[in-house]
Amino acid sequence: MKTFKDIDSYIASFPKEVQVALKKMRATIKKAAPKADQKMGYGIPTFTLGGRNLVHFGGFKSHIGFFPASSGVAKFAKEVSKYKHSKGTVQFPLDKALPLGLVTKIVKFRVKENLAIAKAKAPKNKDK
Repeated sequence: MKTFKDIDSYIASFPKEVQVALKKMRATIKKAAPKADQKMGYGIPTFTLGGRNLVHFGGFKSHIGFFPASSGVAKFAKEVSKYKHSKGTVQFPLDKALPLGLVTKIVKFRVKENLAIAKAKAPKNKDK
């Protein structure tokens, strides 16, 4: 597996039509989670928020993989049921339009989830 220094070089390594889909995914995620950081994680583009992974995405031979954690897939089980999926992954076929509205809903759900976890783990102010 080739390693990439950043998301731009990762995307640039794919054929043009896949690059277009990957750029759309990245832009959609960024718009839904504007405060999230971006990095390469597990060899694929990763968005983080509150010190935790938010979502990942990646290009494959016949699909775009979207990895919103098991909670993201479970929460939108009905919507993702039309795509090949597993506990924490959804595969969007390259020969179909990306469901960017669904991606947006899942990312916004994951943002709320990550922020709630970060808030719960924040140290409590004991000065009262």
